[in-house]
Amino acid sequence: MNAVEFSLILFGVTLNAVAQLLLKAGARHVGHFAFTWENALPIGTQMLTSLPILGGLTCYVTSVVVWIMALSRVDVSIAYPMLSIGYVINALLAWWLFGEAVTAQRIAGITIIIIGVVVVARS
Repeated sequence: MNAVEFSLILFGVTLNAVAQLLLKAGARHVGHFAFTWENALPIGTQMLTSLPILGGLTCYVTSVVVWIMALSRVDVSIAYPMLSIGYVINALLAWWLFGEAVTAQRIAGITIIIIGVVVVARS
């Protein structure tokens, strides 16, 4: 895998991770709600007018386009495991932005993921 291919994969994964974080920020803004018919219109409107949610959806769409570009250049058996980098990005940014817990067990899991990505990337 060359630098351009890796950059495409990393950009797509990062966009996907940012999408998750923006959706989380939007969900925090909307708040907890029940899935009922009565809530469908007001909650739907609130979601469709939430900038973080719209930004997250935009990042998702863009990440799909970038991912297709990456898949046109790299074997899926190499590209797909690289999605695991998103777990690392999300865990660290969720800790930093939302104060989510990053326990020793999570750090161990993230370390295992990083090792796996390196092994796959080098193959």
